[in-house]
Amino acid sequence: MPTGKVKWYDVEKGFGFLATEEGDEVFVHASALPAGTEALKPGSRVEFGIADGKRGPQALSIRVLDVPVTITKTKVVRKPAEDTAVILEDLIKLLDGVSNSLRRGRYPDDKSSHLIASMLRKVADDIDV
Repeated sequence: MPTGKVKWYDVEKGFGFLATEEGDEVFVHASALPAGTEALKPGSRVEFGIADGKRGPQALSIRVLDVPVTITKTKVVRKPAEDTAVILEDLIKLLDGVSNSLRRGRYPDDKSSHLIASMLRKVADDIDV
């Protein structure tokens, strides 16, 4: 199986690109990620199968070999707890409004859904160091 590194991967779009050891670009779709993996970190070494896709080579059944350590995770600078508490309170109010809409049988529109999901991810990243 060929190996390479992740050039970039966009969770919201559900795809990205890998660079093979030969320097070729390979498209990767979210469906090729290992079970339980939602994203690929740029610079991660991966092993994958290749198939010819509509627009060129496409990765199949990716296996992550190693993930680079990020500087932000090694030098953690947290927001003050008081600031985080305010952010969480605002997020709770927002989610309360969403849950009320869901109780009435209405999902948020696509734009709002993506915004809410990105806010939840950001707050989760700020809390989980």
